[in-house]
Amino acid sequence: MARRRTVGYVQNEWVCPNCQTRNKGGEKTCENCGAPQPENVQFQLPSEQKFVTDENAVKAAQAGADIHCGFCGTRNPATAETCSQCGADLKEGKAREAGRVMQQPAAQPKIVKCDNCGTDNPSSNSVCSNCGSPLPKLTPVQPVMNAPQTRSGLSPAAPLTGKKPSRAPWIIAAAVLGCLAIICVGVLLFALPTSSVQATVTDVYWQTSVPVQEVQPVSYSNERGSPPSDAYDVSCHDESQDVCEQKTVDKGNGYSEVVEECHTETQTYCSYTVDEWTTIQTYTLDGHNLQPVYESPNVSSDQRLGDTSETLTVYFLTDDGSQETYTASSVSEFQQFTTGSTWTLNMNLAGGVVSVEP
Repeated sequence: MARRRTVGYVQNEWVCPNCQTRNKGGEKTCENCGAPQPENVQFQLPSEQKFVTDENAVKAAQAGADIHCGFCGTRNPATAETCSQCGADLKEGKAREAGRVMQQPAAQPKIVKCDNCGTDNPSSNSVCSNCGSPLPKLTPVQPVMNAPQTRSGLSPAAPLTGKKPSRAPWIIAAAVLGCLAIICVGVLLFALPTSSVQATVTDVYWQTSVPVQEVQPVSYSNERGSPPSDAYDVSCHDESQDVCEQKTVDKGNGYSEVVEECHTETQTYCSYTVDEWTTIQTYTLDGHNLQPVYESPNVSSDQRLGDTSETLTVYFLTDDGSQETYTASSVSEFQQFTTGSTWTLNMNLAGGVVSVEP
């Protein structure tokens, strides 16, 4: 069963559509132009999030969603019965949206310069500390990097959503692009032909393998999941761990609730023994001709022959005097490479043979 607990509350902010001023979530009208917050303007998480500790702020955060008056649109607290602006009955009003999981904002500059007086202000300010003018809308400087979360509080610049701390998106993107680049280089170096040379077959070599198998007990230790039905000497145990996810949920009243939801995941691990066909001996033959042969060992009633395999190698001498090797994919292909025959070798950037043509 999932367990849920409240970690704390943070104050949101909203941007006035009239003058673009950033306002604290608890403010119901714009601090700059006085315009009321419209119903369709959503709350956002500020760039710097701290748990509110003031008792009145916590009570406000714990209250239900605010109500917009159905007559004048003024935003009122959930506990109000009549509109603070026009006195209308709030039964005709509409509660703000609540329950939305808030998205973390992108990282913001630490200092914002006031366009009116030039004063440097902390990015958490919505108006200038010197002249009171609204500060310009912040522009993200880089993708946000999630930081570890703690049960007792927020770590510096900690995001409040997500199951686990994660790397910045640009780091993940760079890693993906790096892997793709390595794959592309590998394809160019080893898989794609980039040049062709003429070469003559100087020798061929084959080696065949025939395994003899016997049923023997094979032990497995701490395997995840249930053991096979034919296993014996079975010993199992369960391992449990709490898996927790932290979310920041809009309360619809200017605040967000940081909640932690946990559930217990249990996994079974087993040690056991099963009887399996096991290779006890491998018989090999080899030769320098085009007719590979396979050993035919005698097996007892409780034994069997496993799948045979072969290695088929062709040696070439190119026109410029270098020696190259090629591994045939089948016996029928291998038998085409008669000594002295001439072939076209398709080479990769690393100097290896990718394919051959008559």
